[in-house]
Amino acid sequence: MSSLSLSGVSKRYGDAVALSDVSLTVEDGEFFTLVGPSGCGKTTTLRTIAGFETPTEGTVAFGGEAMGTTPPEERSVGVVFQQYALFPHLSVGENIAYGLQFTDHPDPDARVGELLDLVGLDGFRDREPGELSGGQQQRVALARALAPEPDVLLLDEPMSALDARLRQRLRREVRAIQRDLGVTTVYVTHDQAEALAVSDRVAVFSDGKLEQVGTPQAVYRNPETRFVAEFVGENNVFEGEIRDGEFSIGDERVPVDAPDGPATVCLRPDSLSVGAGEYALTGTVTDAEFLGSSVRVALAWENRELTVQTETVPAVGDRLTVAFDHTDLVVVG
Repeated sequence: MSSLSLSGVSKRYGDAVALSDVSLTVEDGEFFTLVGPSGCGKTTTLRTIAGFETPTEGTVAFGGEAMGTTPPEERSVGVVFQQYALFPHLSVGENIAYGLQFTDHPDPDARVGELLDLVGLDGFRDREPGELSGGQQQRVALARALAPEPDVLLLDEPMSALDARLRQRLRREVRAIQRDLGVTTVYVTHDQAEALAVSDRVAVFSDGKLEQVGTPQAVYRNPETRFVAEFVGENNVFEGEIRDGEFSIGDERVPVDAPDGPATVCLRPDSLSVGAGEYALTGTVTDAEFLGSSVRVALAWENRELTVQTETVPAVGDRLTVAFDHTDLVVVG
């Protein structure tokens, strides 16, 4: 297995900037996720790591060794694409064995059997891809990528075509397989919940730039920019100014641990509780969505809308008071 790093990587297509000065390190055996909206640069980053794209500036290194113009087939990477790209004229076993023809593996047949067992498809060796469900095809694609025992596994939105329940189950299975093998993995997704659920660390991208890198807990609880605060989970964002160590939210003056001056402050919906708290806000319920374990409430307050997460379902038009503590506020700029 291997660590990998990007140092000052930029990628331009004419005047269009796909990546701008991206630097990050993925540790040996880490499950590292690139997350962001469509067009933010995460797939370009993955393709640059794989060698499908050559950076305009900067370097990509595996285990400290610069890749330069090293082609993909010489980088010891396994790739699972969004559409799986299985060969329709080959059986499941032949698809998995495809990459082994470029190695000196002593027993390809045994390796295929081992991988079929690993991904839970023992007995599917002679099936054709067209006979498989989407989830089964995804497992075959994963097995094929793992067959040559790559140093780095790259996954480009491999579950985007699956339904939500199947995505949830398969992402757990992929994570379990990755842990068992200890293979360094870079995973691309636009799904924030998926990124938080499976990753050791997350890199959040926006407009070709790296916004923040950290553990899922750190990125969620302590966003460093307004973009991260609003993209990773929901957030109520307040613009204002810190004066004498306090920030104004409505009529409330709330102490914050940040220097005086202009500031952007965030408050998660689940930090606004219907009940006791240091500070209170009262508004009118404009919508309430029952989500099973909680209720998402839209609250009209001070000529804006707040998002509140509660356990009870209020009626539209009700006046509702929600409370929070000063420790719930996060200053992002």
